[in-house]
Formats: sequence, C-alpha cells, structure tokens
Amino acid sequence: MVSVIYKSFLGNSPNWFKVAILSFLLLSFPLMQVFGVVAAGWAFIGMFILTLAMALKCYPLQSGGLLAIAVLLLGLTSPETVWSEVQDNLGVILLLVFMVSFIYFMQPLLVFIFGKILIKVENKVVLSLMFSIAAAVLSAFLDALTVTAVLITVFIALYGVYEKVHSSMAVDYDKDGVFDRQELGGESLEHFRAFLRSLVMHGVIGTALGGVATLVGEPQNLLIGEKLEWDFLTFAAEVSHVSIPAFLAGLLVVIFVELTGTFGFGIKLDSHTRSILKGYIEQENAKRTQKEIYALIVQAICAVLLILGLAFHVMEVGLIGLVLLVVVTAFTGITEEARIGHAFEESLPFVSLLVIFFVIVGMIHDQHLFTPVIQWVLSLPIEQQPKAFFLANGILSAISDNVFVATVYINEVMTAYQSGDISREHLDALAVAINTGTNLPSVATPNGQAAFLFLLTSALAPAIRLGYMKMVIMALPYTIVLTLVGYFSQSVIM
Repeated sequence: MVSVIYKSFLGNSPNWFKVAILSFLLLSFPLMQVFGVVAAGWAFIGMFILTLAMALKCYPLQSGGLLAIAVLLLGLTSPETVWSEVQDNLGVILLLVFMVSFIYFMQPLLVFIFGKILIKVENKVVLSLMFSIAAAVLSAFLDALTVTAVLITVFIALYGVYEKVHSSMAVDYDKDGVFDRQELGGESLEHFRAFLRSLVMHGVIGTALGGVATLVGEPQNLLIGEKLEWDFLTFAAEVSHVSIPAFLAGLLVVIFVELTGTFGFGIKLDSHTRSILKGYIEQENAKRTQKEIYALIVQAICAVLLILGLAFHVMEVGLIGLVLLVVVTAFTGITEEARIGHAFEESLPFVSLLVIFFVIVGMIHDQHLFTPVIQWVLSLPIEQQPKAFFLANGILSAISDNVFVATVYINEVMTAYQSGDISREHLDALAVAINTGTNLPSVATPNGQAAFLFLLTSALAPAIRLGYMKMVIMALPYTIVLTLVGYFSQSVIM
C-alpha cells in the first residue's frame, strides 16, 4: 500500500523531485523553528521556483500547491492576505479566463495570416525581427498577456499543422514526389521545434520591450502612473530615455543571436519542411468553404474590435475578451457547450496556478522578506539610488512577481516623498527606475512576468520542448543587454 501511495504521489514525476517535495514539506516546520520565519520564507521561494523549473515533468499546480498549503498551515501568510491578492489581481484573472478563451476561436484567422508570413518570409533574421517588433508595438498599446496568448495560439496551431502532415501516411505536397512521415520526424521535427522556440521567445521578450514603454504596457506601469499622476504621454516621455535604448538594444540582440546561432537561436525552417507546409496550407486554402470564409471575416472584424477596445480602454481587458467571445461564437454558429468548453482548457489551469502564486506573494508581503533590500537601497547616497533601485527591482522581480515588487517599492518612495525626505525630481527618477527595473531584468526567468509564466505552463511549451532552464538560457543574452542598458540609462540625481 505504501508503494501505491508513493507511486501515486505527483504521478510520473522524477523520483528525486518527489523526495525533494516530501522532504521539504516534512522539514519545513523544524526549519522555521530553528532558523526563523525569514529563512523559512526564502526556502519556500526557492522550492517554488524549483516547481516552476520542473513544469514539463510535473505541472506546478500540484507541487507548488502543496507548498502553498504548507505556507498557510505554518502561518507564514493568511487566507485574508491571499484573498486580498486575488482581489487586487482580478483584472489579470478575468483576462486569462475570457481573453485567452476568445483568442482560441481566432485560430483559423491567425493560422491564415501567420502561416502566409512563415512561408513567404524566408530570411530568419527578418522573420524574427517582425515577431519581436510586432509583439513590442502591440504590448505597448494593448496588453502583454493578450499578445502572449495570441503568440501561443499561433504557434500551437502551426505546430498542429506540422503534426497533421506528419501523422499522414504519405504527403503529396512537393513537386519532387511523395514523402512519408519518417522524413518529417526525427531531426526535421527537432529543427522545427527549435525554429518555433526561437520565434516565440523573440515574441514574448518583445512584449517586455514594448510593455515597459507606456502607461498601459504592464499592470505595474498603470500603478506607478496613478501614484505619480502621469498620463499616457507623460509616462512615455518620462521613461523614454530608458525604454527607447532598451528597445533598440533588444532588436540588436535579435540580429546577433540569429546570425551567430547562439543561445538556442538561429535555426531556420528547412526548404523541405517549408515546401510541405506550404503545400498543406495552399491545399487547405483551396478547400475552404463559403462558411469558413465567412468565419474568417467575422474573426477579422473581431480582431479590429479587439485592437480598438484595448487601445481606447473601453472596459477591463477581461470584459472585452468576454464580449468578443460572445460575438465571435454567436456569429459563427458555435453554440454547443462542449465546443465552447475547449476554449477554457488552456487558461484555467494557469489561473489556478496564479492563485497558488499569490500565496507565495502573500508570504513575501506578510514576512517583509524584501524590506531589508528596500531599506538598504534607501540608505544609499541619493545619486546612486536610481541605479540601485533598478537592480534591486530587477533581481526581486526575476524571482517574484513584478507587480508586487513595484507596489512595495513605489509605496515606500511615495512615503519618503510625502514626508519630505526626497524631492519631486528624485521621486520621478526612482519611479522610472522601479518601472524599468520590474520590466527589463525580469525577462531573466519565467516567473519574472506573468506572460512568461503563462508561456512556460501552456500547451505549447511541452510540444516544442521549451522548459524552464531552456527559457532562462534563451533569455540570457536579452537579460544581460537589457540590464546593462537599463542600468546605465538611469537618471543621476545630484
């Protein structure tokens, strides 16, 4: 019976991981008693990061959820704190539930558009720049999570096209003859996965390049802007001395890694695979019925409405997603509950994981784990503080939640300003440091930004073999360059 219990615990996860989780859960209370709550809190953060790193072997909801339950049982945070975090992030939760589900019904249009781009643009550097720039521009004016959801949907659909061809007994799409599926397996499949990995990483990091630049780019931007009473144009102007160099530097990274083929980039779509995919897409286009053409038109109209709705912020992002979900399904005849239910399969596991993440964030808040760092930065000479704030925010955001880190820091500096300890000019400089610090260096890890974590735990990640450490390695050149550019671009207040 004991053997059955052990084998059932966390399913097919590696044995060492099962032992690590069980051992930590058993030792967490003695650890807290011996070393104190601060040490225990940091140990829980380290273990939670481990559960994220193992996402391809064991979805973090279970392993991370057990850690979160232990945090609550040990009193390191309270249900009230967690509920407060959930309420504060209700907009993000609704975005994931409704917007991601709406994007699911846009798959035919997205495959139609991006399939043509993928086939026609043969230069990998140009293609990578297109994805990076498009993601950055859209994130600056729309929402990084929404853009990431679009990217995930696009690449899942494109990978699905490859699998459809691969699963066929024979493929007759190339002028040179018939190819059996073995020719699309093995090395060709691995190359295709690497090709998609590189594009999606350029795209998702592009959301950070654009998200840092405007008031609506990331949730913490809006928080900072409201505290300092910056409107859209003022915010963009205040951060431009950091955001513009960072954007240009990010594009140079794209060119560098693609030309050198380093850090997992540089893989091109081979001509053999391209011709087969091209043949499949052309055949599908030729077979498209009047009903399917009409559905594409409805989806295109919804895409325009999405851009307008997000650009003018007519309502909360999640509610825009719900409205468009209703419109696209109503006008394309999708009324069966089972078909609609599939649209929510991608988002709801991540929403559950996000709530688990809020337990860890609540623990950081209740145990004041970041307070010593804040106090140290504020004790530095005034001319050093912007750069120190940038680095401190970047490091903490990479292991925690950038919205939470920004909230803590901006409240601290606002208190210092209101008490007369710092000038308005210095407050502005620190606010820019907090904004850029929580947006740029946080690309280092998947837990640095919600969009990255969403990608890691999506159905796309296992399909293209994109694990935690793979994301860290592929993001490394961006992390180094964006951190250096952001650091040296900070204002120096004398």
